[in-house]
Amino acid sequence: MVKTVNDAVMDLAAELRVHGVSGSRLEAREIVAFALETTPEELYKKRALYIFDETLREIDRLRDVRLSGVPLPHIIGEWDFYGLTFEVTQDTLIPRADTETLVECGVDFLRPRTRGRLLDLCCGTGCVGIAALKNLSGEMSGVLADLSEPALQVARRNLHRHGLSGRASTVLVDARLPFDTALGRFQLILCNPPYIPGGEIDGLDAEVRHEPRMALDGGEDGLDFYRSVSANAKDILTPGGALMFEVGLGQAGPVSEILRGEGYEEIGFCCDLTGIERVVTGCCPRGGETR
Repeated sequence: MVKTVNDAVMDLAAELRVHGVSGSRLEAREIVAFALETTPEELYKKRALYIFDETLREIDRLRDVRLSGVPLPHIIGEWDFYGLTFEVTQDTLIPRADTETLVECGVDFLRPRTRGRLLDLCCGTGCVGIAALKNLSGEMSGVLADLSEPALQVARRNLHRHGLSGRASTVLVDARLPFDTALGRFQLILCNPPYIPGGEIDGLDAEVRHEPRMALDGGEDGLDFYRSVSANAKDILTPGGALMFEVGLGQAGPVSEILRGEGYEEIGFCCDLTGIERVVTGCCPRGGETR
């Protein structure tokens, strides 16, 4: 069998659409480009070229994997976030556009400073911390922390990929426990913790269930990590430093109350592009101390 690249994309998009895959045309381009070992951008230039049996069989194989529920980023091994491309594996949460709001809030907070440190807690791929550092002064440094060593391996490769190995390090941290003061102090902690109530995970879409459960399960009410991190982060935040959480739908109110109950000040919200309160922020009391 022989098809043009364009026909292969159109046929695959139609199959994905029939099976309810949203963004079927985008996904078809990504899959065909991956099979041809090229980029989606280059694929357009090759749209009239012919592809043959071996490649078509590979496209069919990738289609079957996708229709089994495996997310596209796990198939192609990378995904774009905040204008950067990150390695993604089944050990990491897939970077999502909603989380770009967390980066924007963090960058806005630190941009007036020329120097400082940030902590990307529950970092996964490291996309949040890396995207923030790429948009801040070269004097800014960071730490990427996660409980999963396989995720930290991905984060380290992403640091190298984006030329930040000299500005950031990785460390194994359980975000539910008190922080080791050897971490030092930070002007900003960015945290996209697990926040799905544990009892709801098995009812999620198959794609989401393919992601690591430990990156999803926020305990019985989804708020376990917010409670623990809020209680412990004051030990490693500088006075006036900010703790910023990504939150799920309907969680902004409860998380802001957790922060307020722990004594944080200047509680605020940032909305994503759909108008949902996606990030909750709180500042560590300044007291009379300066750092």
